[in-house]
Amino acid sequence: MPTRLRRHARRVKVIIYRETLFDHKEHFWTFLGAFVGIGLLGLLNRHHLPPADAPLLIGSFGASSVLVYGVINSPLAQPRNLVGGHVLSALIGVSVFRLLGQEPWLAAALAVALAIVGMQITRTLHPPGGATALIAVIGSPQLKALGYWYVLVPVLSGVLILLAVALVFNNLTPTRRYPANKYWYRFWQRGY
Repeated sequence: MPTRLRRHARRVKVIIYRETLFDHKEHFWTFLGAFVGIGLLGLLNRHHLPPADAPLLIGSFGASSVLVYGVINSPLAQPRNLVGGHVLSALIGVSVFRLLGQEPWLAAALAVALAIVGMQITRTLHPPGGATALIAVIGSPQLKALGYWYVLVPVLSGVLILLAVALVFNNLTPTRRYPANKYWYRFWQRGY
């Protein structure tokens, strides 16, 4: 019995050790990609839009950055999910706000729930998409005033910038590959 326990304890130590390894290169590229992606959105926002509002910077882009720069092999971080999840969720969020904007609690709940189901049906599940739908309902008055333009600016334009930066920075080193081949090629093989 003690031998068996020692073997299990050794396995646990190996698993914990592997999970806590600090990979300086991986963290460097994650930092650099996220910094450049969000920084580029902030710079474009600063130089091309009025200072009173920051429509190119929405909260869900921070969460997307975690996925597309930090967990690049996740199926939830692939381009189809990034772009499709945000755009579909933005469309749903704006539509629900237009229908039920006078009841924010109901509009918020319905927008997020419909966005999740919509992303599941279209196989574009991207968790920050739920926040994109919610922002369309509870965002600033300037953001709500955009209506369906919210889908194009900030959502689609911002997501395309994040994707372009991810494609560059995640492929600069031979140890990182984005999009992950197994997900990306399945997308093309099925003809979606």
